[in-house]
Amino acid sequence: MKAMIFAAGLGTRLKPLTDSMPKALVPINGKPLLEHVLLKLKQEGFTDIIINVHHFADQIVQFLAQNQHFGLNIAISDETQQLLETGGGIKKASWFFGNEPFLIHNVDILSNLPLAELVRFHTNKPDAAATLVVSKRTTTRYLLFDNDMQMKGWTNIQTNEIKSSYPQTITQACSEYAFSGIHVFSPALFPYFEAYPAKFSVIDFYIDVCGKAAVYGYVPTNLQLLDVGKIDSIQQAELFVQTMY
Repeated sequence: MKAMIFAAGLGTRLKPLTDSMPKALVPINGKPLLEHVLLKLKQEGFTDIIINVHHFADQIVQFLAQNQHFGLNIAISDETQQLLETGGGIKKASWFFGNEPFLIHNVDILSNLPLAELVRFHTNKPDAAATLVVSKRTTTRYLLFDNDMQMKGWTNIQTNEIKSSYPQTITQACSEYAFSGIHVFSPALFPYFEAYPAKFSVIDFYIDVCGKAAVYGYVPTNLQLLDVGKIDSIQQAELFVQTMY
């Protein structure tokens, strides 16, 4: 199985650590975030992984070389000239994937989610173009799903803004779920990239494309997930990995 790890972010919320290293190499219990994600992917049967890099990209490349790529086939998608955001990152790396669905995983997400099970869920739905791991986590921005867990749009509950190609009567009947930063993407969506620039958000892409292709939400049971996005989440993350692994 193939996967992509988003590791190109600037990590501004993790300053001052990211003043001298990329977010991907911020240590949690002595192991960089990237290593935690790579080892989980390897354990779940993923063998071919592409990692996008931008901030301190050379440190990530060196780290992988020093660890013999953890016995995985790892490619680098170089975004050092321009940070392409999540959608643009997938578009630039699309050459890597072939014709099979692949997993996308943010480098700063730790979880107990069975990733191979997620891919099976996706492939068992013949019409699924993408499957997004979501939960009822409290946030201000939510994805909107109907009773069949097909995505219909996005909302910001603070501003009451809704983005959708569907009528208001449909979006009002939808349930709100928070996105986790883990998703499965089918190459059937690649042709839709042609209408997009080099740099764009994958969430904006999903909002646009969910009216043309089936984008499903996946709600795992007993999900434990932590976004290591802020400096005050480091201590919580160290406790988290002790219980997860």
